[in-house]
Amino acid sequence: QVQVVESGGGLVQPGGSLRLSCAASGSIVRINAMGWYRQAPGKERELVVRVTSGGSTNYADSVKGRFTISRDNAKNTGYLQMNSLKPEDTAVYYCNCNVVLTTAWGLSEYSYWGQGTQVTVSS
Repeated sequence: QVQVVESGGGLVQPGGSLRLSCAASGSIVRINAMGWYRQAPGKERELVVRVTSGGSTNYADSVKGRFTISRDNAKNTGYLQMNSLKPEDTAVYYCNCNVVLTTAWGLSEYSYWGQGTQVTVSS
């Protein structure tokens, strides 16, 4: 069984910073793509940023230049550094991992989501 757990959310003033962490655990062979998504009240979940196993990134226009994704493949952990936060960044932030597992049929990739961590930007 694979678990994905986010941490690091909280309340921050506009212009402040937060660092989110995403830790995947279980019988993981490797993590391919890893991404951060967010969902604000009354809105659909949207992509914030995604990074492939090779390091290629895809940022939402709204966070380019302010947010930075990184990952530690040895620890099956990812991070989202968020700087210059704005009230419109307020949302529940979710981590998504494409995890490769060993199954009876060989290696297979599965998508797992964390439970989310609340980020609130307010004065």
